[in-house]
Amino acid sequence: MLLLLSVLPVLFLAIWLFTVKMPGRPFAGPLPPLTPTQQDLQGRLERHVARLATEIGERSDRTYPALNQAADYINGVFRSLGYGVTAQEFTAHGRTYRNLEAILPGTSRRHEVVVVGGHYDTAVEAPGADDNASGVAGVLELARMLAGTHPARTIRFVAFANEEPPNFPTATMGSRHYADAAVARADRIVAMISVESIGYYATEPGTQRYPFPLNLAYPDRGDFIGFVGNLKSRALVRQAITLFRAHAAFPSQGAAAPSWVPGVWWSDHWSFWRVGYPAIMITNTAVYRNPFYHTPLDQTRTLDYPRMARVVDGIAAVVRGLASD
Repeated sequence: MLLLLSVLPVLFLAIWLFTVKMPGRPFAGPLPPLTPTQQDLQGRLERHVARLATEIGERSDRTYPALNQAADYINGVFRSLGYGVTAQEFTAHGRTYRNLEAILPGTSRRHEVVVVGGHYDTAVEAPGADDNASGVAGVLELARMLAGTHPARTIRFVAFANEEPPNFPTATMGSRHYADAAVARADRIVAMISVESIGYYATEPGTQRYPFPLNLAYPDRGDFIGFVGNLKSRALVRQAITLFRAHAAFPSQGAAAPSWVPGVWWSDHWSFWRVGYPAIMITNTAVYRNPFYHTPLDQTRTLDYPRMARVVDGIAAVVRGLASD
């Protein structure tokens, strides 16, 4: 016991220095009123989530037609924003699935690529409002907010199929197919952002949990957005959260942790780590906060759309910064 007590301060210091300590000052205090632009963004996000999670509903292998309905909706939104859409088709379980990609070409560094993606499928029996209609809505609105701009680097907005079990973490994941094809082409992806469950927030004490050892260092209120990466992506985590904190009046936490820590690798960014690309997840931590995760109760009414709008507005600043010179 004495040995354990003597080791704990060293462990905590190591976690704080290499995992927790992030640049910039995290926002604290009452949230300011939404700007008119953020109010408009809130309404758009609500409509996307309602279409995916309420009107279409469960989007799993069990509801294959609904999965295709979701893909058609995403394709239509991208096209309505003026993007050409590329469908990367692949076969799994005897069926055809689609990743959908909309490209904003870069200028001076167009061969360097920032990927912004989220998966549009759900767990079985789940309408998936938070996981992951919220993330897809975020990707669609980021594509709208950045349409017509001229970033130095190319930005690819991607909706992935097949993130959820039984596909995760197997070769049938949509993001696995996408990342493998990218590395086969020698694409220069300098950053990948997985937008994963960004709609659920809770402000009461005890509403946020973590896997060990992260529980030693982070707050117990689920009112923040998290920036999560592995140790190799630590520089990207720090750059992204710096950009977010400079723009957004919203609480944020960052972690660059070993990939074996439960939850750190649980989304499409993992597919990019496999082939050597830097990638992070922006998330509300899903299972560690949302009591409706992967259940029929993950419904539109449980999401906090004003907070979600603030988060997406902040992520837009992150993407602009990552894609700039």
